[in-house]
Amino acid sequence: MFLDLKTIKDSKLLNSLALAYVGDAVFEIYVRHHLLLKGSIRPNQLHNQAKRFVSAKAQASILHYLFSLELFSEEEEGVIRRGRNAKSGTVPKNTDVQTYRYSTAFEALLGYLYLEKKHDRLEELIEKAFQFIDGEGKEGRR
Repeated sequence: MFLDLKTIKDSKLLNSLALAYVGDAVFEIYVRHHLLLKGSIRPNQLHNQAKRFVSAKAQASILHYLFSLELFSEEEEGVIRRGRNAKSGTVPKNTDVQTYRYSTAFEALLGYLYLEKKHDRLEELIEKAFQFIDGEGKEGRR
């Protein structure tokens, strides 16, 4: 499911917002694929279902859920911390700043894993995110 793109040198040193920018796109593709696999085909239906996964509130909840599983490495926690503390310069419209920051942290982690070509780990975390949002995780939806 991955494009064979040229490696971005020093992706570990990229700005957290740049990582989040990539992570947002990666997660969006996985979500769309996931919804199509579930049989959703009407554009309006797809969009409404996708919001359950890609909203800032959903992504912040996913990150908190993944933290509860205690499965992040020290390196991943560092990326998350950098993403959470990044100053975007924009004010979120539909959510509070803290939720927005945790959402950015989640996207930064996904972007980091994608750019570092840690695809198995990326897919593991995304699968856990889908299980959580779909209500199949240990704690179900929040």
